[in-house]
Amino acid sequence: MLLRRCLAPGMFAACLLVGAIGMTANARAAEVQPLEIVTKSGVHVFSVEVARTDEERATGLMYRKELAEGRGMLFDFTPEQHVSMWMKNTYIPLDMIFIRSDGRILRIAENTEPLSEKIVSSGGLARAVLEVAGGTARKYGIAPGDRVAHPLFGAR
Repeated sequence: MLLRRCLAPGMFAACLLVGAIGMTANARAAEVQPLEIVTKSGVHVFSVEVARTDEERATGLMYRKELAEGRGMLFDFTPEQHVSMWMKNTYIPLDMIFIRSDGRILRIAENTEPLSEKIVSSGGLARAVLEVAGGTARKYGIAPGDRVAHPLFGAR
């Protein structure tokens, strides 16, 4: 069994356990969509895989050896809740951007440690998590309070 994403109101109360049956090391989320982040320095556009199912969320970006600039994965954790993530079986450093239901960035965990089982918490209620290559948030000046434009958060 693989443990990838722990989540629940009250934190850590429930964890998604997903078996490796039918999942490959190169599994991808079903949809790729554009996502924009509006910062003080401008609008930054990303192409993101959307992880909506338990299997997609549990696998995330595991086993990938690279993540191109401008690419990422958006995890839908509807409804808004405390979310905890980890980097087990994830080989590249990532920035985890925790996003509220209104599309505002709640918190950013920068350059998370590859292959770590250390829990990375949202620090509050989050609707989604955007994972991008480590260093992206700093490079583009992405900060808590910035707005994410994507259909998951209502009209664009």
